[in-house]
Amino acid sequence: MPEHLPDHVPDPLTVAELSESQLLERIFPRLHYGQAHNPSLILGPGDDAAIVAAPDGRTVLSIDTQVVDQDFRLEWNNGYRTTGYDVGWKAAAQNLSDINAMGARATSLVVSLTMPPGTRVAWVEDFADGISAGIRELGAPGCAVAGGDLGRGRELAVSVAILGTLDGHAPVLRSGARPGDTLALAGTLGRAAAGLALLESAVPVGDLSRDQRDLVDTQCRPLPPLAAGPLARDCGATAMLDISDGLVRDGNRLAAASHVMLNLDASVLKVLAGPLRPAADLLRTDPLDWVLGGGEDHGLLATFPPGVQLPHGFTALGSVEALAPTDSTGVTIAGRPADTVGWDHFAD
Repeated sequence: MPEHLPDHVPDPLTVAELSESQLLERIFPRLHYGQAHNPSLILGPGDDAAIVAAPDGRTVLSIDTQVVDQDFRLEWNNGYRTTGYDVGWKAAAQNLSDINAMGARATSLVVSLTMPPGTRVAWVEDFADGISAGIRELGAPGCAVAGGDLGRGRELAVSVAILGTLDGHAPVLRSGARPGDTLALAGTLGRAAAGLALLESAVPVGDLSRDQRDLVDTQCRPLPPLAAGPLARDCGATAMLDISDGLVRDGNRLAAASHVMLNLDASVLKVLAGPLRPAADLLRTDPLDWVLGGGEDHGLLATFPPGVQLPHGFTALGSVEALAPTDSTGVTIAGRPADTVGWDHFAD
């Protein structure tokens, strides 16, 4: 995880002072990672559309959007200022995680950036650097930025569409979990939610400890375990899902797709909540709420057949249970219903 970039005196040049071609000339060199040696990218930025090979015959496709004051703030309550690098990194991370959750490998992405005319050019350059760094440092060397679009609007918004390949393998869907399977986690839970709570708090960012600042970094620059998806697929995972909206909410989605019940191990949840206790005490909250309801760590929830040794990086989190005749699908903790809501883009 890179250190947070230090604040510099901002370049006063805004996007309104450049033509689109001049702005692109500043961005393209920063998005070169993966373009030169990516056999999937037949034609990259510069034409009306990119051309991407699909030797597998199937294309895995996902898209995600970040909008200012909905998915991030340019300046948070505690004084932290979101950099373009943060937004670019997160745009790459959340889309790479979706491809990972299918047991696939990312090959290319396209980026749409809408911005007010007063947006600093330096922020846009920083954004491009964040995308490239996210792809490189998260471990997606076969993924290239194939192109995108720049637009003018009242608010800052970023959309990324990403393509991936299954490399001849079957995808791992949400619907494959079976009673008796082991439920397992790769990555972290609750750290991004703790970071979000600190950003929204009245505790000045300069007063945070190193560990607390790391939680903020997890919210601003998540670390999805990209090696875990294909590894889980190769080890026989029966179902997988990216945890972007919280363990309980996303677990409910997997349970509904598979027509099962997921039973979480309370002792494991307690262990996961332990490192979050200092931040939770500072904000006078229960760290277990972050573990159960907090999203955006972009960890991987997977199920494995009974007796299968969990692959490296996975921790047993519970079990998959059959539904009783009167049960509906859902998530329980030690057999009791879990009522944590999690993140909803329209309700929250």
